[in-house]
Amino acid sequence: MAKPLSILYVSSELFPFAKIGGIGDVAYSLPIAIREEGHDIRVMMPKYGIISERRNKIHEINRLKDMEIHIGDDTYLATVKSSSIVTSKIKVQAYISTNNEYFESRKGIYADLKTSIDYPDNDERFTFFSKTVVETCNMLGWVPDIIHANDWQTGLIAAFAKLQYPKKFAKTRFILTIHNVAYQGEYPKEFFSKLLIPEKEKDKFIHNGKLNFLKAGILFADAVNTVSHSYCDEIINGDTPSNGLNEILKSMPKKFYGIINGIDVEGWNPKTDKKIHFPLEDDIIKYKLENKKFILEQFKLEHNENIPLIGLSLRLNEQRGIDVLLKALPKILEQNVQVILTGDGEAKYKDEIKTIQEKYSDNFAYKFGYDETTTHYLEAGSDFFLIPSKCEPCGLNAMYSIIYGTVPIVHCVGGLNEIVQDYNPKNEEGNGFKFEDLNTKSIISTIKKALKLYNNKDKWYAFLEKNMQTDYSWKDSVKEYINMYFNALKDKE
Repeated sequence: MAKPLSILYVSSELFPFAKIGGIGDVAYSLPIAIREEGHDIRVMMPKYGIISERRNKIHEINRLKDMEIHIGDDTYLATVKSSSIVTSKIKVQAYISTNNEYFESRKGIYADLKTSIDYPDNDERFTFFSKTVVETCNMLGWVPDIIHANDWQTGLIAAFAKLQYPKKFAKTRFILTIHNVAYQGEYPKEFFSKLLIPEKEKDKFIHNGKLNFLKAGILFADAVNTVSHSYCDEIINGDTPSNGLNEILKSMPKKFYGIINGIDVEGWNPKTDKKIHFPLEDDIIKYKLENKKFILEQFKLEHNENIPLIGLSLRLNEQRGIDVLLKALPKILEQNVQVILTGDGEAKYKDEIKTIQEKYSDNFAYKFGYDETTTHYLEAGSDFFLIPSKCEPCGLNAMYSIIYGTVPIVHCVGGLNEIVQDYNPKNEEGNGFKFEDLNTKSIISTIKKALKLYNNKDKWYAFLEKNMQTDYSWKDSVKEYINMYFNALKDKE
């Protein structure tokens, strides 16, 4: 057996400290799964203003106080503190990077909470954080075998380590996971000078006339992966817009992997979930009924056992299909259904949602913002979960839905193609419903197919019971990650 690896896993989001998307869930559950495989893994993230030190048991580390971080001509101080992520069996150390100006004074992760507009200095904020990661390893005297970065916010870590400390990190291999290739960290090319990187390296950072954090992350990484095999293929083939980065990834086929995400099977388990109103015992019918009544009551909608509830939890942007959904929503609400929508994003979509709700107040409700508990309520209480994404790298919500007895209705893109198999009424195979074309006609047609199954209660509950036995743990995917780590180490021997 190969010796255990030492790994630093770095993410801009990490449950339970701060998350707004699937990356936060993965940054929690994947390191837990890697630790269960016997490897020394630690995690690291920034400390945003929403993170409570007392509630999260964050404490100081004497060696990691007031580290100097240089950005252009300016010097800022970083103090890295310690906490942990835990399950009933596993504990993983977490390093929490603090700085009042860039992080602690702001409640948002990437954007102002009131306006939903990205902070204009995100380039500086995540440059600061990336440099802090490298300096933390220096100060600890800990040079891990693997430093695993996630998305553009951590895309510069490999460059800083390799160019500023080439001897110290000579044996470290750098992994980059792309959770969503649409977000690349593009900023004015003039910012390159503030990175304090040698000018001869500039071409690796500039793409289409802009500084591109993700491009640099790809070029300096020893291996790159994304979060499903289907999404990997879509990027390479150009089916998913990548701003031309697919050409770079296409040139490194042996170093670009697709690995489907798993889930935290302790936190997302209807039998033990403390966030939901009525955990699953033996009676699946009562479990669904009680949770449905509860979520409808929370959103002030009337319960009727013959009317199915469709849940939606999505970012309000075009990539998640909100523009198409809002065109289809009046037609959906004219069916014999109720709809609850949660999410946050652009103000123009919020205004449209409010207008639709005024007309369909009897069967449509919404809540803006992200709330972890509400998402659990919605997964447990809904009958269907609609995912109309134009692009869906993995599709964790489809996994959550299936094991919570909620049937996914999805646009067949990205990881949703791997997770959801279209239901066939003839042989009763499949675990959800898929539509090829993202338009009102296809969405309504697919919902009508789903309602036929819902209205046959004997088949419906048998279908749910079968779905809920599905194993979405990290059991297989974690081995793919560990193989990727060892391959990256072997390639440089």
